[in-house]
Amino acid sequence: MSGTQLTLDDDQKFALIKFRRSVQDILQPKHTDQFLIRWLKARSWNAEAAEKMLRQSIKWRIQWEVDGALKEWTPPEAIRLYYPSGVCGFDKGGSPIIVVPFAGLDIVGLLHSVTRQDLIRTTIKIIENNLEMAAETRANSVFVIFDMEGFSLRQYAWRPAAEFIIALIQMYEANYPEILKACFIINAPRVFAIAFNIVKKFLNECTLAKIEIYKKEPKKWKGKLLEHISPDQLPKHFGGDLEDPDGDPRYITKINQGGKVPKSFYTKNLQIDENATSKHEYITTVIKKGDKVTLEYPVEEEGCFLRWDFKTEDHDIRFGITLKDADGNASPAVRHTRVSSHEIDESGVLACQAPATYTVTFDNSYSLLRNKKLHYCIYVTPPLKKMTILPTGEDCTEYVEDAQPQSEVEYCETERL
Repeated sequence: MSGTQLTLDDDQKFALIKFRRSVQDILQPKHTDQFLIRWLKARSWNAEAAEKMLRQSIKWRIQWEVDGALKEWTPPEAIRLYYPSGVCGFDKGGSPIIVVPFAGLDIVGLLHSVTRQDLIRTTIKIIENNLEMAAETRANSVFVIFDMEGFSLRQYAWRPAAEFIIALIQMYEANYPEILKACFIINAPRVFAIAFNIVKKFLNECTLAKIEIYKKEPKKWKGKLLEHISPDQLPKHFGGDLEDPDGDPRYITKINQGGKVPKSFYTKNLQIDENATSKHEYITTVIKKGDKVTLEYPVEEEGCFLRWDFKTEDHDIRFGITLKDADGNASPAVRHTRVSSHEIDESGVLACQAPATYTVTFDNSYSLLRNKKLHYCIYVTPPLKKMTILPTGEDCTEYVEDAQPQSEVEYCETERL
């Protein structure tokens, strides 16, 4: 959304006033009406739903240290070299233009070279940096170009790769509502329709309305891009004037093209984030064929998080979490589904409601031939202390001793693929 004055009808004005009052305790001076309207629009102007969404996102930011340590964090070399993304300029409204050569994303190679936590941190850091640029121009939105030239579905047949992309989309939708001005997906091959039919299930209607998809018809999409972007802000490869000193039309000095990650970067048996489990030990058990293991975790106080890290040997396992509230009503917190934890370590965190009991299930009932060896570490973090907002707008959040940085995408109110 742009930085121009917004016109609201009476119902929307009332929802904004109600929303601001309900979240007054967590707002900072930088949280303008435009910031609040983003969350209201994402929840169809339902103030209660927008409040719940914003409060969950604030918890998420604390767990990922988005406004703290993440700012100084440097991604591993494999990510710096092979994570495709870059900013080439600004559109006519001042929004940063983010270019993603998607075919250059070797997600299988990256997941074998670095932890998922590092890939998520990198994505958050990129989004935050782009939003800072957007704030400087008062555009408060971004313009994205996904170049699908050379895209193949092959690597997404590996389930951990597909699940990771869905997790990133869920993270974006839950924590960055209404920051997208426009998204052009260009050079889309026929097979892209298969992938997009899955992806769009995780995108809200507002996001979908801003996406334009073009096949390999450069004349058409180049003309459309130039309606929004001046030639001096767009690489020659996309119809603009920008090029590298050596004449490369893809403008690779600003836009990392990614590429195949060399196997020299691969790390055998990637270890689960040590920070997440430094004070907790792994438990090893064997789940017999046709059997399941259930573990209960009572939560008495608000502000707690349920964290899990686990891996299996040789074969997958069905995993899920059920919530039972104080009235005894049960509902799925994380949908039960088979996960490829024998190929890549599975980890996550869930913002808990209280009082409640969370039941974690490892289910091998579908297997009639194989026992499954499981290594897991699951625990509930103590509640975070109340956030104090300083007059300057900086937040001073105190943590209890065990409140570790979040190890994986928050699963609150989302379903696994």
